[in-house]
Amino acid sequence: MSTYLETTHNVYKEAAITPDVGLCCTTNPIWELPGLKIPKIMQEMNYGCGSTVHARDLTNNPKMLYVGVGGGMELLQFAYFNRQKGGVIGVDVVDEMLEASRRNFIEAEAQNNWFKSEFVDLKKGDALNLPLEDNTIDVAAQNCLFNIFKAEDLKKAIAEMYRVLKPHGRLVMSDPTCEQPMNDTLRNDERLRALCLSGSLPIADYVKALTNAGFGTIEIRARKPYRILDPKHYPTNELIYIESIEVAAIKDPMPEDGPCIFTGKAAIYYGDNDYFDDKKGHVLLKNQPLAICDKTAGALANLKRHDIFISESTYHYDGGGCC
Repeated sequence: MSTYLETTHNVYKEAAITPDVGLCCTTNPIWELPGLKIPKIMQEMNYGCGSTVHARDLTNNPKMLYVGVGGGMELLQFAYFNRQKGGVIGVDVVDEMLEASRRNFIEAEAQNNWFKSEFVDLKKGDALNLPLEDNTIDVAAQNCLFNIFKAEDLKKAIAEMYRVLKPHGRLVMSDPTCEQPMNDTLRNDERLRALCLSGSLPIADYVKALTNAGFGTIEIRARKPYRILDPKHYPTNELIYIESIEVAAIKDPMPEDGPCIFTGKAAIYYGDNDYFDDKKGHVLLKNQPLAICDKTAGALANLKRHDIFISESTYHYDGGGCC
């Protein structure tokens, strides 16, 4: 095991034995769903920087995989949408974290009369070598895990998720991102990497890693403030602003003209006709915003029309787009 992965293992082993509320961003809003109660211990062990639970991903009892189980909170939320034995699979390399989740599920059973621990199948496994067959998962997720990995390991982890997903399956992720380059001291700090801070990538690099793995559609669903690394508390000479990003990568075929990447842009036609048709599958109704991928935004902009408005990226996308 690489030294930085060993450090990561030890950090989360400690956090499993003694819950560490301040380990990561644990102030994320919890899904308010009828009949769903999250035990306090799960909330204290919510070692993530966002949410990977989106109701529109979870229709028709999807087979789900969650890597890096934490205290089991997101596993419980996923199980809400698939109340079948083994409907959700949780994988973690830290024995103590798996055992903590098992204990927390007993508490969850006591508080939720619909929940049974058998809904979640906990497996010992490595994100770089998942213990699952190819093309068996509808929705895979990870929260604040991939930014732990160095470049080659990140490539392997994404490839493993791609491998186990069914065609059109979704990989849903929440990770820190950072636009400023980090100095070598900060970037090589093993404990900061274990906390997924010094491994933060610029959004463009993060998206490229996903499309390089073959994901044909990328949805950026949220981008929000996360942390500041400052010279007083971290080995850096300047303030570094880190954001939390929530992304879905969909195992769609790669289009011949490149991936469809949704960053929250919209097009509005405001001309004299009832609609505008670009003859390439995009119909804009008059004064009705249409969510568009960046590729379509570029193609429409190249038409140089004076009756189509294209918004800037909002980095918030809820589906229903052009592709």
